[in-house]
Amino acid sequence: MFSKFDIDELQKESMDSVKPMERRTFLKMGLLISGVYAGGKVLQVKPADAFGGHGKGASYKPHYGMVIRQHLCVDCELCVEACTKTNDVPSYGYRTRILEHVEERAIGQKREFIPVLCNQCNNPPCVRACPTSATYKDKENGIIHVDPRRCIGCKTCMLACPYNARYLKSSTKTVDKCNFCYDTRLSRGEKLTACAEACPAGVRVFGDVSDPASKPYGLIYQLQHPVWVLRPESGAEPNIFYTKG
Repeated sequence: MFSKFDIDELQKESMDSVKPMERRTFLKMGLLISGVYAGGKVLQVKPADAFGGHGKGASYKPHYGMVIRQHLCVDCELCVEACTKTNDVPSYGYRTRILEHVEERAIGQKREFIPVLCNQCNNPPCVRACPTSATYKDKENGIIHVDPRRCIGCKTCMLACPYNARYLKSSTKTVDKCNFCYDTRLSRGEKLTACAEACPAGVRVFGDVSDPASKPYGLIYQLQHPVWVLRPESGAEPNIFYTKG
């Protein structure tokens, strides 16, 4: 139903033209750290390092985040469908996508799928870049929102985002992005995002990453399997974590 990206031919954005479906170079996005295929690099992190300081200085309560159990994703796209329906995402837009990579040199499994979305960063470049403060980080739960009343559609935040997780909504001429379904689900008492609830394989584990009793916390703070974040070199301190096994 949804088109796949050719990851080996992804392009950089330019200030003159920021097309909604463009993606940065696969290596630049840091997605090659998954280590599934030959030549891959695993970012082996210790539990205390997985947060990159997230659990120490942050005062968000709850501190919403998500762990992606990448090895379980089979690209059924039920998560994307649920997100699209729940948040009224237009056909050209996206709040979450599934990237695909094929590595012929790999032994055994040669194809992998990588769900991506806004990383709800603790040090978000998009917030600093926004000239009207339309993009802001919720002081209570850490979710990054876009206020459509203040957004002027300049696309500066789109260029600043290390994860290319934003698009311009043509009907409103404002930027839209994932906000963990805050207005459509969380603020109405739901405990899970639409994508996490729809996934039949339990790929997306959503919750309070600062709560030791939560499932996301348990997946991050363990030694059995590597845990990583995308583009750690950006210094954005993302709250979307990846693991396998």
